[in-house]
Amino acid sequence: MQVTAGKIVVLGTGGTIAGRAASAADNVGYRAGEVAVDELLRGLPVPPGTRLHAEQVAQIDSKDMDFAVWATLAGRCAHWLAQDDVAGIVVTHGTDTMEETAYFLHCVLAPAKPVVLTGAMRPATSAAPDGPQNLADAIAVAADPQARGTCVVFAGTVHGAPDVQKVHSYRIDAFSSGDAGPLAFVEEGRLRVLRAWPGADASRTVPTLPRPAAWPRVEIVMNHAGAGRAIVDALVKDGVAGLVVAGTGNGTVNHALEAGLLEAQQHGVAVRRASRCAQGRVLPTPADRLPAAVGLSPVKARIALMLELMP
Repeated sequence: MQVTAGKIVVLGTGGTIAGRAASAADNVGYRAGEVAVDELLRGLPVPPGTRLHAEQVAQIDSKDMDFAVWATLAGRCAHWLAQDDVAGIVVTHGTDTMEETAYFLHCVLAPAKPVVLTGAMRPATSAAPDGPQNLADAIAVAADPQARGTCVVFAGTVHGAPDVQKVHSYRIDAFSSGDAGPLAFVEEGRLRVLRAWPGADASRTVPTLPRPAAWPRVEIVMNHAGAGRAIVDALVKDGVAGLVVAGTGNGTVNHALEAGLLEAQQHGVAVRRASRCAQGRVLPTPADRLPAAVGLSPVKARIALMLELMP
């Protein structure tokens, strides 16, 4: 679609970037989702010719992200992406589930224009907040004609939605693309591209999403030393539609846990194997009895399976 003006839409969902604490020295004991998105934008530098439009979609701590917010956010993204005068979208988001939201939007939007997620590890009230620079960088990426698709911009680095993971609990450079490597760096407001932007075909378009209450339930179980099948049996009894196992190494699963997963599969529960390793991917073999979620982390394999199982 031809873009005729440099309008960037900033959709706020809350998170640490919008957090407030009682003291500027407190970077941990804050309340997430307190500052409105239009307030976050005040005084930020924007690329020449760029206009900003802010919209508050949600105001939550991202640990509490749910299907209803995902559906609303995807709908607002689709609405703005369809506008000729919109060059790109920025989503402010908490870091805890940012990689999940990024991958979900990647799957249901497959946008040619950039959809850029960003956030912060320190609240807005911090003596040295990281949010303003991350937000300025995200706007610069969304306005750059080289950018496309869904990505995460954090600490000057651009990560593709299929690869990005949060890898640190408090450091301001908290995200990584693993062995795939970042897409680009943001250097003084300019984009230095390192590799091709990931393409995507929407596995499920926004208009075809059922109402959130009808989304299939998919849970994650983890393999570990001495892992048993009791959790799997309980989830099957409780009506789960799909299971992702975060396996060890190349998606390996303890024999007892595997027996439970195979039985669940026989009873119609969809099962996928991922790896709990931070890098690498599960490589399938002819001997596998449980299908692999090739190239996906457990949390992203859950999203992919959930979309696959949707009516």
